Amino acid sequence: MMKPLSEKVYQEDRKLDEVVWLRREDVGSSKLPIVYSKKYAVRFAGLEKLHPFDAAKGKHIHKRLCAELLLGNGDFYEPKEVTKEQLRRIHTRKYLTSLECSMNVASIAEVPLLSFVPNTYVQSCYLRPMRFQTAGSILAGKLALEYGWSINLGGGFHHCCTSKGGGFCPYADISMLVVRLFELEPFRVQRIMIVDLDAHQGNGHERDFHNVAAVYILDMYNASIYPKDHEAKTTIRCAVELRPRTEDSFYLKKLAQCLKTAVAEFKPNVVIYNAGTDILDGDPLGNLAITPGGVMERDRLVFSTFRALNIPIIMLLSGGYVKKSACVIADSIVNLRRKGLLN
Repeated sequence: MMKPLSEKVYQEDRKLDEVVWLRREDVGSSKLPIVYSKKYAVRFAGLEKLHPFDAAKGKHIHKRLCAELLLGNGDFYEPKEVTKEQLRRIHTRKYLTSLECSMNVASIAEVPLLSFVPNTYVQSCYLRPMRFQTAGSILAGKLALEYGWSINLGGGFHHCCTSKGGGFCPYADISMLVVRLFELEPFRVQRIMIVDLDAHQGNGHERDFHNVAAVYILDMYNASIYPKDHEAKTTIRCAVELRPRTEDSFYLKKLAQCLKTAVAEFKPNVVIYNAGTDILDGDPLGNLAITPGGVMERDRLVFSTFRALNIPIIMLLSGGYVKKSACVIADSIVNLRRKGLLN
């Protein structure tokens, strides 16, 4: 999967470093390393409401952060759309071509009615927002190296690998971020840890980095739900298979133990934190029982662990299928800020 870069592609990626990753004139500005674009939102004449995912989650979080932290639109970083050339760096040509068929996209998005929608509209109303979120994850990677931390108010498409999408994940933004960090920052980034705390197993990046010693995966997930990918599971270096209806006390205790184990076994140069909120009690797909306070403590544990070690951390939002997810995420980010973990 991680093919060597040709000189032409390398130079193109260097140009994208200026355009997509980070506008250098912004470094040192008053902006926070939080990435968001209004183009993240999926809008499909109401069809997006047929899926439990809040298609405007990023917008709701952005609005709450602006109110709570007294921020304006100019205080956030905004990505440009990821290009076809970048996507081909990770994805097979066959897979990208398959996205030109609405039926294939409908299967990934889990909205069967999309099969009957012209692909032009599927591209503009669903896949294009996903490409902006993917670009946001890449930009967040660069920002974390500059600031020590970053948050993309989207992304975390952990069910997508190089050759297959699924579970509402059409692009492998995590795998793409890992590869670009390795290739564009080879002296700073030689070991990457993925901490996947979405309720679902992160089988996409697990398939992509099988037998890659430089990538360490910690994954805590409900083993009784999608995707039950036993082959991908062999890539996980620190795994916790949770039972349905797991509550705060057990969850947070296991997480603290896993973080301690992971840090002892592996010294990453950067951490990608997939912070799904489908662990919340009442989430129809996660089937766990974590409270909003438990989510906030989870995020605090992860950030405090790696910030204390001066290891850059990139937070991606991943899944979350109850309306309160946006408020819980925003409140958690505010809490991290007030505890001095986002300085």
